[in-house]
Amino acid sequence: MIKAKINKRIEKKFRELIMRMFGRGKEANDKAVEDAILKWVSQVEKDPVEMIEGILSEIESESVDLQHKIGDIWVSKLLENKSR
Repeated sequence: MIKAKINKRIEKKFRELIMRMFGRGKEANDKAVEDAILKWVSQVEKDPVEMIEGILSEIESESVDLQHKIGDIWVSKLLENKSR
């Protein structure tokens, strides 16, 4: 189950559109929310750059620092694999 707080104006508009498209009732809300989530997921999955930006959004390191860290990890994995 997903619970979320959204802007009242957006919620009102969404509910109006739900009634127009699906009628009244809980099933209508469920269907509309599911459709909206599926559309969002398919949009995000089409753009891998957005996915990467989302994943990296909380990292506070600079890009150069990240490149050096990745290089260090890569070298350590190579050496680890070579020693096997």
